[in-house]
Amino acid sequence: MRNRLTLSILLSLLFLNTGSAIAQVAPEQTSGSLALNFWNPDPEITVQDVDFVGSLGIAKERFKDIHITLGQKHKFRFSYVPVKYGETGKLIATTVTYQGRTYTVDTPVNYEFKWNLYNFGYEWDFARFSHGFVGVIGEVKYSKVTTSLSSPVAGSEATDTKVPVPTVGGIARGYLGDYFSVSGEFTGLKIDRTDFRGKFYDVNLYAQVNLTKNVAAQAGYRSLDVDYLVDNDTGTFKMKGPYFGGVVRF
Repeated sequence: MRNRLTLSILLSLLFLNTGSAIAQVAPEQTSGSLALNFWNPDPEITVQDVDFVGSLGIAKERFKDIHITLGQKHKFRFSYVPVKYGETGKLIATTVTYQGRTYTVDTPVNYEFKWNLYNFGYEWDFARFSHGFVGVIGEVKYSKVTTSLSSPVAGSEATDTKVPVPTVGGIARGYLGDYFSVSGEFTGLKIDRTDFRGKFYDVNLYAQVNLTKNVAAQAGYRSLDVDYLVDNDTGTFKMKGPYFGGVVRF
């Protein structure tokens, strides 16, 4: 991953030095965009007080991260990230009690963790400049979390939880020349009631190299911090790591 990121940076710098080869672009004048990234986060996952990483040995995986925006100054935002970890016949490292059922050390288990994350939001870029903008964001982050843990010796247990959390935040973008931009955005909110707890913090920092007005390459770093309590189901997730991908504007 480090080699790929280094190569991306070198290619970006090379591209910036060939400004005469491509006409000046105006990406902020387009009406929408579709971005596809490949995210490789470090996972920290606890469900029903069970550490899925430490107890089950979950390893890093790469996931698709899809973003769609429609509009210019006023934008509709949608994104989707399907996170999935699973293994069969895994020998657990520690004794685990999950949903009242106990799985002892070296018991072979089948486990699955699925987290489908949907973002539905609105962005208002209240300050727009020739080389950037500043805006505010309101989103609903909807998580569908399903887990299962089974063993021919100890039996099986599963959870199925839906967690909607409204969030607010902001975004800023600046252009360092005609072809290269740097962006940062943050959305988050914490709700803590006796019958419901929901916390969601989302930090996204990324750079884009505009190949044309309608196509760009991008690389960045995203961090998610989630905590919930819904109908006696609990979960705490921290996912953070680099990503790379591309953007098509229309």
